[in-house]
Amino acid sequence: MELNLPALASTCFVSGEPFADGERVVSLLVRHQDNGEVMRYDLKVPAESQFEPPGRVACRWIHTFKVRVATENPERELKLTAENLFLTLADPSNELSEDDTRLVQFLALMLERKRVIKPKGRNDDGTKNVFEHAKTKQRYEVPVGELDPAFFVSVQEQLSVLVGEPKSKAAEPVTEAPAPTEPGNP
Repeated sequence: MELNLPALASTCFVSGEPFADGERVVSLLVRHQDNGEVMRYDLKVPAESQFEPPGRVACRWIHTFKVRVATENPERELKLTAENLFLTLADPSNELSEDDTRLVQFLALMLERKRVIKPKGRNDDGTKNVFEHAKTKQRYEVPVGELDPAFFVSVQEQLSVLVGEPKSKAAEPVTEAPAPTEPGNP
């Protein structure tokens, strides 16, 4: 799963005010109803109530704004892969809704299968699975969840917002076979 999205904005989409270092920011991924593109919107927490998403919200998280260091490469953040989305959402400083927690659980399952993250057991109180990112060795805690059919249905709805609805096969036109020609007649 790959989406090309802009990096974290430096100003609030609603008010246009710049974010301050350490300020809490709400980020949303929204699939536009007009053109089907997935866009990222970054807002100041108080401005969220004034924001009307122009389509379906795929996921939402709250995080702390950090001023970008001049040596950082913003191009690196432009491609949102399943791995980058997991690392962003699973960051311990982010606050997630129940729906987005299920998305993180699904991404963990998918990335574990691809060996991008490795399971390291459970946390001390047994409420979260601990995973280690293979490249960075950073550990992430993901709430334990019930992987029942309802779980997969809800995640499928979120993923359809991110990657689009599956294309339905249109009825293929039936073409008639050409009439047999008699020998010697083209």
